[in-house]
Amino acid sequence: MRILHTSDWHLGQYFMGKSRQSEHEALIAWLVDQTRTLEIDAVLLAGDVFDTGAPPSYARELYNRLIVALRDAGVSLIILAGNHDSVATMQESRDLLACLNTIVIPSVEDDLSRQVHVLADRNGVPGAIVCAIPFIRPRDVVQSVAGQSAQDKQLSLQDAIRAHYDSVFALALQKREALGLPLPIVATGHLTTVGASASESVREIYVGSLEAFPTAAFPPADYIALGHIHRPQKVGGFDHIRYCGSPIVLGFDEARQQKEMLVVELADGALKSVTPLPVPSFQPLVSIRGTLEALAPQFVAVAAEARDGQSVWLEVVVAQDDYLSDLQTRIDALTDGLPVEVLRIRRDRGTVSASMRGEAKETLDELSPDDVFARRLDAETLDVPVREQVTSLYRAVVAEIRGGDAIEKTDTETAAGASHA
Repeated sequence: MRILHTSDWHLGQYFMGKSRQSEHEALIAWLVDQTRTLEIDAVLLAGDVFDTGAPPSYARELYNRLIVALRDAGVSLIILAGNHDSVATMQESRDLLACLNTIVIPSVEDDLSRQVHVLADRNGVPGAIVCAIPFIRPRDVVQSVAGQSAQDKQLSLQDAIRAHYDSVFALALQKREALGLPLPIVATGHLTTVGASASESVREIYVGSLEAFPTAAFPPADYIALGHIHRPQKVGGFDHIRYCGSPIVLGFDEARQQKEMLVVELADGALKSVTPLPVPSFQPLVSIRGTLEALAPQFVAVAAEARDGQSVWLEVVVAQDDYLSDLQTRIDALTDGLPVEVLRIRRDRGTVSASMRGEAKETLDELSPDDVFARRLDAETLDVPVREQVTSLYRAVVAEIRGGDAIEKTDTETAAGASHA
């Protein structure tokens, strides 16, 4: 049996004001074609189907189009809700979608047997058992206890998630025994695991409660299909525990990643292979860095990546010239006439960060509030009028706090001097 593991589609996303609709339309067409070419039996979408809990109507239309297209291709579909997905939105049509060979798991079920499903191949022969586990919200598995410390809450949640996996896996073993077939067991999840490498577009999902789920806490399933982390990777070096990553770039730090899905081959009651399936780029998205002089030829080189009248979306990180107040105007001039759209301009703070790290031996006990303000102000690349306005506001606030006492003149002079340096 062949399962195509994918996750984190984020249908309905607007990326810095740009719709991803055309990319998702192209992705669906490509995916359906791949299921036919590779004779995929089932597609497993491990969470974050939508970008928000209230997706726009076109995103819902794409969702329905994906389901119908896969049904027509003879492919079954399992959809797990992620932390971006609304339980109500995923719940509302699950019974209807079941008639279209699609299983939807919106949240932890009261009846855990509803999270255990037998997957059949294209010929209707059972090929695997799936422990379908979506994003687990703390309220789904733990009760708040008065007086618990943050660490206690973290451990309680980890234990509860582990117990949930163990319970569902035990039901899968019972199902396999009842069928009398040596079926491999596939588990799913939408969470952060220990050692996973994230990206700037990943939203933390257990803030203050669970930093990462230990790899050793997963049950001994033959394959564990994970979502939430957008960078494809093995977990803990294990071939059978995988993040497939998002199929399209969701942040500029992912711009040079090769996006992929995973073809999971199961046979004779075990995992046979996991093969990355590269996903083509449907929208060029690039991040470049340098001085204005160095950026000029880079803009020309990047423009060559544009195709079929499609512009390249750009992030520009300006180094050394980051003190200039007219960066936008200068970059507009450099890109004039080129098939590129600059979506974000950032000033390179690398030099300042290195300087601050070099002073890390100082402690707050050794600095006055005015020292902290002056150094924090130095870390910003503000125009002189803005810098003076911020300094003036700071002086007014501190004067009010101190009951009208004047701020030491030296602090203001230090800040003002830095602005002219």
